Amino acid sequence: MQQLTPAGQHLVAELAQRHGFSIDAVTTMLFAVRNGNGSMAQFSHPEFGGGGQWMQGGMLMLGDMFNQALKGRVDALCNDISGLLARQPGLLQTGSFQSQSQGGAGYQNQTTGGYPGQSSLFVPDPAQHWWPAELGSPSATGAQNQVKYAYFAAIRRLAVDTGGECWVYDTQDQQIGGFSQQQGSGSSITFTSQYGTVNLATLPVVSRGPSAR
Repeated sequence: MQQLTPAGQHLVAELAQRHGFSIDAVTTMLFAVRNGNGSMAQFSHPEFGGGGQWMQGGMLMLGDMFNQALKGRVDALCNDISGLLARQPGLLQTGSFQSQSQGGAGYQNQTTGGYPGQSSLFVPDPAQHWWPAELGSPSATGAQNQVKYAYFAAIRRLAVDTGGECWVYDTQDQQIGGFSQQQGSGSSITFTSQYGTVNLATLPVVSRGPSAR
């Protein structure tokens, strides 16, 4: 199971205190809402009345179906988590920077909903580290269609995997906040920053080679 960063652990502790659930229960729900792309969750935990489902907009089913007080607390927790995940750089699949571990511009110095720590709540899975090891841990990772991204805000680098080949770019002073692909004969990859929409091809290439597997 994917692990939480110190920022993720801090967030879980804050949510547990706020909503009156244990850290284990909140962690379970955090992953459940994340797996549901922030808008739904399928979960199972004794503190939530066993198994249940939540959908953003008001739908909630609990094993303890007549416990209205519990329903209100679980719904509040899910909505809180959903809002926090939506502010995680590239974490949810919004059509811009899609990710399994992490758009709004400005990843640098960004925290999650006011919680201190790293910009990412989740420790990247080592098995999915396709970028050069010397780049370290990314601020955000993602995928759209057949292209994968890893953004390293602290060192101003962006790695892009296309068909097993890894291109590393210098992002210079760009604060990247989202990616998109234009389809068709003139297909291209663009990103958004504080300067607006920028074509990936305009960034200096630092290195190019086979993706790590």
